Amino acid sequence: MKRKTVLALSILALAAFSAQAQKSQGITKDEILIGTIQDLSGPIAGFGKQVRLGMMLRVDEVNEQGGINGRKLKLLVEDSAYDPKKAVLAAQKLVNQDKIFAMVAHIGTPTNNAAMPVQFAKNVPNLFPVTAAREMTEPVHKLKFALGSSYYDQMRTTLPRLIKEKGATKVCTIYQDDDFGLEVMRGVEEGVKAAGMTLAEKTSYKRGATDFSSQVARMKAAGCDLVALGTIIRETIGTIGESKKTGFNPVFVGTSAAYTDLIHKLGGKAMDGLYATHTVQHPYLDEAGQNIRFWANKYKTKFNEDPTVFSVYGYNAVDGVARALLKAGANPTTESLVKALESVTIPADMFGAPELKFSPTKHAGSDLSRLSQIQDGRWKVVSDYAKQP
Repeated sequence: MKRKTVLALSILALAAFSAQAQKSQGITKDEILIGTIQDLSGPIAGFGKQVRLGMMLRVDEVNEQGGINGRKLKLLVEDSAYDPKKAVLAAQKLVNQDKIFAMVAHIGTPTNNAAMPVQFAKNVPNLFPVTAAREMTEPVHKLKFALGSSYYDQMRTTLPRLIKEKGATKVCTIYQDDDFGLEVMRGVEEGVKAAGMTLAEKTSYKRGATDFSSQVARMKAAGCDLVALGTIIRETIGTIGESKKTGFNPVFVGTSAAYTDLIHKLGGKAMDGLYATHTVQHPYLDEAGQNIRFWANKYKTKFNEDPTVFSVYGYNAVDGVARALLKAGANPTTESLVKALESVTIPADMFGAPELKFSPTKHAGSDLSRLSQIQDGRWKVVSDYAKQP
């Protein structure tokens, strides 16, 4: 009898242990806890604030509609100041102390790269980060998923067409000396190579730099007629402004990191002519359709400011996670979420994003991008989506 009792208790204990092992952190009977790390006080705080507000709007919508299979989404936000060391501390807090279920829309290439090992040690996925670096999905890892095309693909696809269209003969690049800038630079090298050329000059700057005179002087001396930018906000404005001041007027093209209304708002008329790759469009409300105006009105009513393309990034990231969670079942685990993500299709949306599809071997939703140019102080789409041939 005693042996039977001990055996029964052992089986129950093993079953309880197994159930606990299968349970993922951040899931309670009432809530699903997600976290995000944004730059709220550093060089790209303008972006980070907008991403956070976009996320908050979609979280509120999901919860107003009853949540995810009866559970409400709860969003926790930490500030990295776009500093990898601070990002690690923020990730440790969210993962180990707050015990989030998933990290969503974390902004920045170097900050994501620094934080992901903290997450993966606790089986916490990194979903739809606001960076287009290939490290966000390559090599394929069960906990890494991204929405749009990479900086690498954006540049290697766009440059051959733009070089041909503009008749460019000497291509240069200026890039941020970190994971983000290096990723852009590698795509530039591939794009120039595909056009049968080599770079005439490449020059870099340290993250946080404000003076670009020496870099511009080098590119001007090389006679460059097209400059590919591995820059973000103030570096884009600073490089173009310094160039115009010295009479250096090549064609400038950036990635989706430079596709923001802050460029023309802060840089003024000098920014006219700049090209940038992108996926979703900036929502200019006087040009938008009724559905976007309705969405923007909700955003402005809640936050007392107009939305931007980075608001859309945050909104779409939470939307994608919500779609996958609905598919992951009544009691989601990391494993069921990953399985759902690998089979989910996100349709093309009102913001101009293409259809996104994932699979067990493809964790980037799309490799498509298109090109816009600043004309008369606002971004205008000048090419349709095109992928690398």
